[in-house]
Amino acid sequence: MRDILTEIWSTARRNKLRTSLTGFAVAWGIFMLIVLLGAGNGLINAQQKQSQRFLSSSMVVFGGETSKAYQGMKEGRWIRLQERDITITATEFKENVDEVGAQYRAAATVSLGQQYLAGNISGVYPNHTKIDKVEMLHGRFINDIDVRESRKVLVLSNKQAQELLALPSTADQSQQTARLIGRHVNVGSLAFKVVGIYKEQENGRADIFSSYSAIKRIYGANSDDAGRIEFTFHGLPTEQANEHFEKGYRQRINASHQAHPEDESAIWLWNRFTQNMQMQKGISIIRTALWIVGLFTLLSGIVGVSNIMLITVKERTHEFGIRKAIGAKPWSILKLIIIESVIITTFFGYIGMVLGVAANEYMDATLGHDTIDTGLFKATMFVDPTVGLDVCIEATMVMIIAGTIAGLIPAFKASRIRPIEALRAD
Repeated sequence: MRDILTEIWSTARRNKLRTSLTGFAVAWGIFMLIVLLGAGNGLINAQQKQSQRFLSSSMVVFGGETSKAYQGMKEGRWIRLQERDITITATEFKENVDEVGAQYRAAATVSLGQQYLAGNISGVYPNHTKIDKVEMLHGRFINDIDVRESRKVLVLSNKQAQELLALPSTADQSQQTARLIGRHVNVGSLAFKVVGIYKEQENGRADIFSSYSAIKRIYGANSDDAGRIEFTFHGLPTEQANEHFEKGYRQRINASHQAHPEDESAIWLWNRFTQNMQMQKGISIIRTALWIVGLFTLLSGIVGVSNIMLITVKERTHEFGIRKAIGAKPWSILKLIIIESVIITTFFGYIGMVLGVAANEYMDATLGHDTIDTGLFKATMFVDPTVGLDVCIEATMVMIIAGTIAGLIPAFKASRIRPIEALRAD
């Protein structure tokens, strides 16, 4: 075996260009496959991370603007959801609707001593923490008693709590922010009690939460405006079932506001379930496209290896004839070519795999930390743009096997050639 390795090394040194071209074809194919899959995984992971912020079986309803004239009223009327719409949702659609809540937002300034912060204060129901998946760090979220008794309570994010306590933002102050639980802060000229601290998401805009009834009473006492409605649902497993529910729900709410039953602009429905289904379809298409492109890239590498191996055997036909003339067995020639193909493919395949993994790590360190501010939230475009080690090894093994087969075919022909014919070859 040592003699064979020595001979392969000697042959590679004599044919540097040929060996380099073979190695480049192998390394490039694996490198591109790993980089493409890594970039695709980064996009997919970013989309999945965004979708995980919300409960998939939930809907949010917003008021809109009518686009059709109806019952003597012109188009262009603004529709504001009202308290009766919350009741309609809870009572007339209880076959599918589980928990109904609402969110009423207002601009407010929260202060504690000399420290203050300005932002949106959202009056919500207890089910909001399920729908928007609020992760509590200390204390509790808004409960039913808060809503029933219109309690002036607050739930702040950890970063908001740090700002009110004048804590440095560079350090982990999660334990110190717990000191704010039970203390009273000012919201405008009113005192509110802090009952909870939640974890602020890196890619979102943090609201200050309070009970729906308290915020509605303070900021919307002279209005029947309900803000926006949010609810969880069940029993709608397909896209068709969701479309049927949305159509019936829209017609009923439109009727409550004297809007055309088919006017889809009068109210807006944000269905997280159908959005999630569409996203999964998109992810499936992306995965398939990436694998097709990646496999064709591998195929180009395989073709390159095959062509070079054919040229290699043809160039060495005279040499093989001499070997056979002095007594070399066909198997020894076959084994030589196969081992040479396996070694070259394995070595350069490993280089391609390492470079591909390094490129993915570079993407993770650069693009993986870039965010885009949409105005409503911040989104990370790439999240963990890497490929599993199993995929890297499998891709390398595919190239090694393909390279072996590519070398086997011309090697078999070379091992069967008659010495006299080989010696006559140019």
